[in-house]
Amino acid sequence: MEQVDAIVIGAGVVGLAIAARLSRHLSNVLVIDKNASFGEETSSRNSEVIHAGIYYPKNSLKAEFCVAGKQALYEYCQQRHIPHNNIGKLIVAQNADEEAYLQTTIEKAAANGVDDLSWVCAKDLRTMEPNLSASAALLSPSTGIVDVHSYMQSLLAEIEQNNGQFVARTEMERVECSDGDFVATLNCEGEELKLSSKYVINSAGLYCEQVAKRIDGLSEQFIPTLYWCRGHYFTYTGKSPFQQLIYPVPEANGVGLGIHGTLDLGGQLKFGPDTQYIDSLEYAVSPELRGKFVQAIKRYFPDIDAEKLQPAYSGIRPKLQAPGAPAEDFCVQGAAVHGVQGLVNLYGIESPGLTSSLAIAQRVAQQLGVESSE
Repeated sequence: MEQVDAIVIGAGVVGLAIAARLSRHLSNVLVIDKNASFGEETSSRNSEVIHAGIYYPKNSLKAEFCVAGKQALYEYCQQRHIPHNNIGKLIVAQNADEEAYLQTTIEKAAANGVDDLSWVCAKDLRTMEPNLSASAALLSPSTGIVDVHSYMQSLLAEIEQNNGQFVARTEMERVECSDGDFVATLNCEGEELKLSSKYVINSAGLYCEQVAKRIDGLSEQFIPTLYWCRGHYFTYTGKSPFQQLIYPVPEANGVGLGIHGTLDLGGQLKFGPDTQYIDSLEYAVSPELRGKFVQAIKRYFPDIDAEKLQPAYSGIRPKLQAPGAPAEDFCVQGAAVHGVQGLVNLYGIESPGLTSSLAIAQRVAQQLGVESSE
C-alpha cells in the first residue's frame, strides 16, 4: 500500500494553507479535492477581502486567527508578489443608534488587538467619499483586498516545491484507523485507491460534516451539524463611485456583515453578499434580487443607478449556526477533543477564513505535533 505523511481533504484556501505549512516539515503531503481544480467553491466565491479582525468576540478563534492571519497574509503576499492592496474600509452609520454601535466596535476591536480604527465625521466623509451618505464612519486602514486565485496558486506551488502533491477529481470514501496510522480509501474518477497516512486533515468546507461521518473511530457526538448559507453578489458597471470598501453596520443577528461595497484589484465595484440559508448546492443569482439590493445599498449610496447593478455570482458559506441562532465560532478540532490521534477536523470555516488561513494552518500543525506551540 502506498504511504504518505499527511492527507488534506479539501483544496480550498484553508486546505492549501494547511498543506503548505505541513509540507515544510513532512516529505509527502497529499491534498485531494472532488472538484476539477483547487478552490472551486467557497474560496473562489467571496469578497476577496483581507479582514482586520474587528467584529469577533474577544478570545474567539475568529478574532485570534483573523488578527494573526491578516499580518501573516500581508507578509506572504509581499514575499511572494501576490497582487493585493491595503485599500482600507469605512464602516458607516446612518443614525445615533448606529453611531453608538461604532463606538462599541472601537472597544471590541481594541480588545482583539486592532487599535488602528479612527472616527470619521460626516464633514470629513463628504471629502473622503463624496458619493457616500452617512452620519459618521469608522476607518479601518488595515482592511485590504487580495487576488485569491493567485494566493491559492502560490500555496500550491509551495506544496509542490516541498514534494507535496495535489490530486483533483478525488473523493474521500472512508478513513479507517490501523496500527496508529490511517488507511484512506479514495475514489479517483471511479477507481478505488487505498493509501496509508500518519495524519488526516478534514478541511472539506461545505462537506466537512459528510467527510467526518466517513471516519471510522470518530464518535458522532463530535460532529456538529453544518448549515449552508448562500450570499449573492451584483457588479456595478462603470467607474466606481468609491475609493475604499464600504460596509454598513453588520446585521443584528450576526449572520452576515450586511450588503457591502467592495472593489477588486481591477477597480470593479461589486455589492454583496446577502444571506439565504439553503438545502442544496445552487449558485444561480436571480435578477429579481436587484430590488432588495438597491433598497439596502441606497441607505449609504442614495444615487445608485439600479440599471448598473448586474447579477454576478454567489458563494455558499458553511455555518455552524442554524437560521435564527447566535453566531458560532470556528471549530478546529484535534485529538484533545475527539481522541483520534493524527486527525484534525475543521468545521464552520466561513468568513474570515481567507484572512485566517495561514494562522489556521499554523494551529493545525501545532495540534498534530508537527510544530511546537511555543
